[in-house]
Amino acid sequence: MIAETVCSAVSAAGLGIAVVTAYRRRFLAAARLAAYSLVPVGLVMTGVVGWLADTALSPTAWAGFGVLAAAWLLFAGTRAVERRRAGAGGRAEAAGRDAVAPAAPAPSLGGKVRPATDRAAPRTTSSRAGSEPAEDFSDIEAILKKHGI
Repeated sequence: MIAETVCSAVSAAGLGIAVVTAYRRRFLAAARLAAYSLVPVGLVMTGVVGWLADTALSPTAWAGFGVLAAAWLLFAGTRAVERRRAGAGGRAEAAGRDAVAPAAPAPSLGGKVRPATDRAAPRTTSSRAGSEPAEDFSDIEAILKKHGI
């Protein structure tokens, strides 16, 4: 009963502020305020406020929230343990297990494949031209060749 009265009072106050805002010729802001002001009354009329008030004051509901929190902690704890175990010694095993198709052959291209000699050498910037060697993209090329690109 109190929750419904408070929601009605908040809506009435919001609609009053919307009227004052419209009087100042700020119609868009007034319409937005009116929309926000009607939400509490709509919640009261649908029964959501009464349900929330009954839930907030119910010891059974709070016990249910406690059970849900315990379940969430169990899920989070088991996930943390799984990650710790996978990171400690099972990296190689996990990598082999998580591969999409570790024994699959390389895909066929169906067309003519360009030889690796046709590719241009990696470029270097003019400031590093003589001081450092060009970046090595051999690992990237190997991955692209593996996938037939």
